[in-house]
Amino acid sequence: MQNVSLRKIKTPIGSLQETTEDIVHFSLQGLLPRGQTLAWNSTLGTLSHLVLKQDRPHLLMEQQFTTSESGVLLPLLEAYPYYCPYEVLLASFTSGRITETTIARYRERLQEAQEAGIWDHEMRPMRNVLSRTRFKTRAFGLEITSIVETGYMLMSRGLSSAAQER
Repeated sequence: MQNVSLRKIKTPIGSLQETTEDIVHFSLQGLLPRGQTLAWNSTLGTLSHLVLKQDRPHLLMEQQFTTSESGVLLPLLEAYPYYCPYEVLLASFTSGRITETTIARYRERLQEAQEAGIWDHEMRPMRNVLSRTRFKTRAFGLEITSIVETGYMLMSRGLSSAAQER
C-alpha cells in the first residue's frame, strides 16, 4: 500500500470550471517559449499550441481530448506552476466540477481509501486516464509528473518538434 499523507491545503478553485468562455488561453510561462500559448477549446475538447508570427497567431499543433482526459488535464493547466493535489484531480475526473465541497469530499474519500488499504484501487481509473493524457501532452513538450504522496504537476519535456519550427 502506498503511504500517502493527505493534508488539507488551500486549493485555488478554478475559474476555468466556472467560465462561460469557449476558449481559454494558458501561457504557461517557463514551459512554453515566449510568444507561444496553449488554447483550450471546451466545445471541441481540443488543446491547440499557438505561436505569434508577424502579429498573427499560427497553429503549431492540436490534440483532441476525451471528457475523461480533459477532467485531469484542465486542473493541471490551471494549477501551473504549482502541483495539483490528488483530491482536486479526482474531483474533476469523477464529478467534472471542482468546488470546495467536492474537493473536501474526495479528500475524505482518499483518506478512507488509504485507511482501508485500497488507495491504488481508488486511484487506478484516474491514473489510467492520466497515462493517456500524458501521451498526448508530450507532443506539446509537456510532461505530467507525479509528486510522490502529493499530486501531479506539469513540467517541461523539452520543445516539441512543432514548437521548434517557430
